[in-house]
Amino acid sequence: MERLALIQTVKNILDDQNLAVLSTRDGNQPYSNLVCFTATDDLRCLVFATPRATRKYANLSAELKVAMLVDDRTNKAGDTQEATAVTAIGLARELGGEERLNSLGSYIGKHPQLESFASSSDTALFKIEVERYIVSKFENTEVICMGDQE
Repeated sequence: MERLALIQTVKNILDDQNLAVLSTRDGNQPYSNLVCFTATDDLRCLVFATPRATRKYANLSAELKVAMLVDDRTNKAGDTQEATAVTAIGLARELGGEERLNSLGSYIGKHPQLESFASSSDTALFKIEVERYIVSKFENTEVICMGDQE
């Protein structure tokens, strides 16, 4: 698939889906959680919220490398060949100050039901700076390096 079409596929999936699987590392072991997320318009960043009093937050504090999986499956038999999975690989960092406020607006815009949770002082807002997307559909996998020129 050509780069622009592949980027559009990623954008469509990230815009359409509310939940993702965030993978962090807990010592030497992977650890995954469901999170609500939003993507920046240029797809270079993904934003999610997590309570500070969680294993996920502790894992992120110890290791910034993460993976986030988003897919368009419908839990039907045809998903085997039709579903597309997008994995974002990158570095996560906690946001503060004005950057947090700006990102919080986008996050709440996509997830208005989480406004109280996301705005709480007990909740951290993280931004993943995406290094690459891995796009998989059945037996086909393609990679978009976000440092590449479009």
